[in-house]
Amino acid sequence: MKITHLGHSTVLVETDQRILVDPGNFSSEWHGITDLDAIIVTHQHPDHFDPQNAPDLIKANPQARLLVEPSVKDVYGLESAEPFHADAAIQLGTTTISAVGGLHQVIYKEIPRVGNVGFVIEAEGEPRFFHPGDSLAVAPAGIDIVGVPAYGPWAAMKEVIDWGREVAAPIGFLIHDRLLSDNGWALSYKQIGNFIPTELTDLRGRGAVEF
Repeated sequence: MKITHLGHSTVLVETDQRILVDPGNFSSEWHGITDLDAIIVTHQHPDHFDPQNAPDLIKANPQARLLVEPSVKDVYGLESAEPFHADAAIQLGTTTISAVGGLHQVIYKEIPRVGNVGFVIEAEGEPRFFHPGDSLAVAPAGIDIVGVPAYGPWAAMKEVIDWGREVAAPIGFLIHDRLLSDNGWALSYKQIGNFIPTELTDLRGRGAVEF
């Protein structure tokens, strides 16, 4: 499995398929990417689906299946999108994508919660990768590589650490990190890494890394 962190929550996962997760508007590194087999979206917030640039991505990848948390299809009028419900699974080649969860983490009690599905991506002979989107509610078993949210208005560090301990993946890297300054990123990387059993690696700007 090759993984490329393309900024914030955008991740390219390569098995026998090329799968792009959460092309949002907090990063531009995914602009112009082609040859995708699937584009998958955890939830409707624009830092996970960029309403300005994602339509061009979809047009440039007409062969790619667009699999989205169900509300995303209606919010953005995506005729080609396939609603991907929690607890569903889809097979692409030898790769399985499973959706878990169901709701975005609470931001504030007066802010309505939207849907959120995390994705487990696995293929025979490959590690299991988990991208949680914006939720710490689910910790699937047997995860080998995890995207760990560095910071969000919905996630205190203490909650991320508790969740990271529950997931207990051997390897991880920070996602949801573009709300942080460089100093803030380094602090989150150090402190989260100190308290979870996961060896964090810095994937920023490294291109495709094979696991």
